[in-house]
Amino acid sequence: MRTRKPLYAQLYVQVLAAIFVGGLIGHFAPETGVALKPLGDAFIKLVKMIIAPVIFLTIVTGIAGMRDLGSVGRVAGKAFAYFLFFSTVALVVGLVVANVVEPGSGMNIDPATLDTGEVDEYAKKAKDQTITGFLMAIIPETVAGAFVEGNLLQVLFFAISFGIALASVGDMARPVVALLESLSLGFFRLVAIFMRAAPIGAFGAFAFTIGKYGLDSVANLAALVATFYLTSIFFVVVVLGVVARFAGFSIFTLLRYLKAELLLVLGTSSSESALPSLMEKMELAGCPKSIVGLVVPTGYSFNLDGTNIYMTLAALFIAQATNTELTLGQQLLLLAVAMLSSKGAAGVTGAGFITLAATLSIVPTVPLAGMALILGIDRFMSECRALTNFTGNAVATIVVSRWENAIDEERFAAVFKRREFGPPGVIVGPEADSD
Repeated sequence: MRTRKPLYAQLYVQVLAAIFVGGLIGHFAPETGVALKPLGDAFIKLVKMIIAPVIFLTIVTGIAGMRDLGSVGRVAGKAFAYFLFFSTVALVVGLVVANVVEPGSGMNIDPATLDTGEVDEYAKKAKDQTITGFLMAIIPETVAGAFVEGNLLQVLFFAISFGIALASVGDMARPVVALLESLSLGFFRLVAIFMRAAPIGAFGAFAFTIGKYGLDSVANLAALVATFYLTSIFFVVVVLGVVARFAGFSIFTLLRYLKAELLLVLGTSSSESALPSLMEKMELAGCPKSIVGLVVPTGYSFNLDGTNIYMTLAALFIAQATNTELTLGQQLLLLAVAMLSSKGAAGVTGAGFITLAATLSIVPTVPLAGMALILGIDRFMSECRALTNFTGNAVATIVVSRWENAIDEERFAAVFKRREFGPPGVIVGPEADSD
């Protein structure tokens, strides 16, 4: 039996302390904070380096171990139904809150007076993102290309295809599957090693954010930032909380279980930084490897609850700030376009802002120049987007596993009663740390 680690040795405490210190340095010594950016960038690069192989190995070994290949299509169908429904709910929530709170009302901004230089760069990137191009890009040019470029959807496509092929081969493929399972253990151990550097990455990234943009940029548009954060909290606690309750667990227990990963996402403003760790923890909680491998990486492109809330809320904020009247029909059109454009920009750096630019380019009623209003505070809102997206994908994984009646109930109950857990199949006492 393992004893609980002292508080200072817990990963989430280290990350929290790093964020606090980074924020102080960014505020009181902004030039130093900006100079620390490479620490955050280096950590995210470390994680991105192993995301593709982790996803590939998890999916291939999970599917290859399935006896019923029809369940792959069934799980994918249920996952996409979940993604579509709750992505729409997130868009509607953002739309309703924007109409009720009206965070941009009374600003009376003339779009012609705004500096759109930086916005134009995002708009150009947005024009390069089309639904057809997005779908075609899922198929890699070569097998190696999917891993070289780090395109998660390409890796997902190849992994599912290869997993199905190995499963159809049968017993002759067992040596290959055994080799891949051994490699999987090695890569997850590598994840644990890299996670020890998480406090350094969070320290550098948060120091840069505060040093570069400062707290003043938040204060200037505090109404929008506060509205977005409160709306996202409402979505997680109420909407996802109800979903979690019906799935047999508490959203607050889930948040405690993922506290280290959530703090890492907060510090780095990137949900990808915690993707490998999320997959590992979902397996430790009793979700089957095959479902984790399908739902988590797919959700990172198709289940962006936080991004969807941001898009409709920000779009209406710009309309209100520039005194642009929108009819109900125009708002519904905006919602429909946002649903499609959010898929077209999936996996692109700065996806939230680019997706908003793509949406406003298609719905010209809202002036694209108005995006200059929120450019300075987008970084602060990206943290909330990433946290909401991350939580939504964790909930989706458990829900789909429940729908499939595939959860290891003993492990699931142990984790959510805050007992310690070890490798799959081994439950060993009080709660362990995430690393």
